[in-house]
Amino acid sequence: MPWSNQNGGGGPWGGGGGNNQGPWGQGPNRPRGGGGGNNGGPPDLEDIIRRSQDRLRGVMPGGFNGGAFVIVLLVVLAFLAFQSIYTVQPDERGVELRFGRPKEEISMPGLHFHLWPLESVEIVKVTEQQQNIGAARGSNSNAGWMLTGDQNIVNVQFSVLFTVTDPKAYLFQLETPAATLQQVAESAMREVVGRRPAQDIFRDNREGISTEVRNIIQGTMDSYGSGISINAVPIEDAAPPREVADAFEEVQRAEQDEDRFVEEANQYANQKLGQARGQAAQIREEASAYKDKVVNEAQGEAQRFVSIYNEYANAPDVTRRRIFLETMEAVLKNSNKIILDNKEGVVPYLPINELMKQSQATQGGNR
Repeated sequence: MPWSNQNGGGGPWGGGGGNNQGPWGQGPNRPRGGGGGNNGGPPDLEDIIRRSQDRLRGVMPGGFNGGAFVIVLLVVLAFLAFQSIYTVQPDERGVELRFGRPKEEISMPGLHFHLWPLESVEIVKVTEQQQNIGAARGSNSNAGWMLTGDQNIVNVQFSVLFTVTDPKAYLFQLETPAATLQQVAESAMREVVGRRPAQDIFRDNREGISTEVRNIIQGTMDSYGSGISINAVPIEDAAPPREVADAFEEVQRAEQDEDRFVEEANQYANQKLGQARGQAAQIREEASAYKDKVVNEAQGEAQRFVSIYNEYANAPDVTRRRIFLETMEAVLKNSNKIILDNKEGVVPYLPINELMKQSQATQGGNR
């Protein structure tokens, strides 16, 4: 140290050689043994520093001054190596720049090396990202307010899900890709909502609106060469302004009631229509059965008439008499009969069949 060289190896207070004196005129205590201690006191700090300097001079080439240069050089090299090595995570891609100009190759996940500070690297996340657009319901912001095609105001809150397909274009084609994407998304949503009635954005056709907005955003970002792929544009919420929220909710309830009444009417109509169709089918079946019955009876009568005619053709007298008797039997079967004889006049007879019928009728009435 400087005071060691000027004072012959003594301390900063002028002591030297073996007669080291402290600042108060007495020498420092030394430990017993090879250190030459005094009364078992603590070791001399200056002696420790001196011995460390001697060891350092023996280790470093060129002495202490040359060793310092080597240390500085090693530190600089370590710093350069630390700055030149970088890591790309599995969900990231790296774009190296040489003098600010991007290279052709893309750094894939893993450990990489570049010549810093001549080269630098930009890291881009390539997995799906989400950008929320619009103000939440109940907030004072009017960021998501849009005018519909039927002159209503709605607060639309939606998200844009996208991935970076070209990291180089994403970094260098647009100055602020996230801000540009947000502006394009808002413009596309306002355009689509402005062409449709409020009912579509509320609940009737959200899917169609999302698809149309996604196509517009993708086309615009492709024209910019942004390197972004739009995966989906989900509509998270669509609500009227707070000032007219109650009126809109009342309209929604009325429309829901209307839909419920229409559904109930359709169910009733389907029920009645089903019953009517069943009754019509039953009537058709009965009519068809009656038709078959009448046709069969007519065919049977015709067959009977033909068979009687054939018999009449073979034996006209017998057949004529038989027909006469059968006809008289059918006529007189249920009528009151009186038998007359040419000689005896009225012939008494006992109508057993009729008496039996009257007896059965009397017994049934008594019961």
